[in-house]
Amino acid sequence: MATTLVTTDYKFPGQTAVYHGKVRDVYTIGEDTLVMIATDRISAFDVILPKGIPYKGQVLNQIASYFLDSTADIVPNWKLATPDPMVTVGNKCEGFRVEMIIRGYLAGSAWRDYKNGVRELCGVKLPEGMIENQKFPEPIITPTTKADAGHDENISREEIIAQGIVSEEDYKVMEEYTRRLFKKGSEMAAEKGLILVDTKYEFGKLDGKVVLIDEIHTPDSSRYFYAEGYEERLRNHEPQRQLSKEFVRQWLIDNGFMGQPGQKVPEMTDEFCETVSQRYIELYEHITGQPFVKADESDLTNRIAVNTLDCLQQINR
Repeated sequence: MATTLVTTDYKFPGQTAVYHGKVRDVYTIGEDTLVMIATDRISAFDVILPKGIPYKGQVLNQIASYFLDSTADIVPNWKLATPDPMVTVGNKCEGFRVEMIIRGYLAGSAWRDYKNGVRELCGVKLPEGMIENQKFPEPIITPTTKADAGHDENISREEIIAQGIVSEEDYKVMEEYTRRLFKKGSEMAAEKGLILVDTKYEFGKLDGKVVLIDEIHTPDSSRYFYAEGYEERLRNHEPQRQLSKEFVRQWLIDNGFMGQPGQKVPEMTDEFCETVSQRYIELYEHITGQPFVKADESDLTNRIAVNTLDCLQQINR
């Protein structure tokens, strides 16, 4: 199996902090620059799985970079440069403790709640009589509080503002940006024969203005269906062909794991990891319309260090 990057331990010049997330490792340089490394780790149900997925970090980073560049004209973002296939360097922003989830279709966790009788998500009323993967009359925003560890929690717009997590003024901007980004992402997906089902965005403030941060429209943060055959599968109550991480979650569920205490992650064989890798690469090629070029992994750790150092030196000139 190809080399995977599952841990990093860099000491960049001027480094003041490091944060190891579920998938990304974020290095703070000085007071105003971030180096975000997309590792090959994979998480599901807020649990980091024991094996890395080949080329996953490269896929995530390059898709995110592609969409950050493609949407910069409608929403300002944090990105400065992509010096390595697995690295993005950008402005450090004061992040909001909220993730903006927007759903165009009743799928994933929303469907699991709906079929159990839930008819209101994050203060948003849901229509009666819907079926799995059906399109909502209008996309709905279902925010969550952002947790450092453990599960993120659903929260309503009213609760966010009342608790002072985000000011009403900033939240209105986040809502507007969320809808703009989802519209643009949906249009770009449609051009490639895909449906952007749902996704999440994170925002922060830079120089007093709300900006988009982190990743965007990747298979870790989004769900895509193939447009071809969607209506027929919906009519027949058949599972949709999709490009997302949902198939990994479903594999875990089928093997008795949903992140609950006492549950054990099923064995991830090399063959399974390669299958997941191919699904990620498939999404990259579909959504960008470009062939995926596997980066040289012969000295992965050093490659990232050299490329990142060169970028930081140019930024600081």
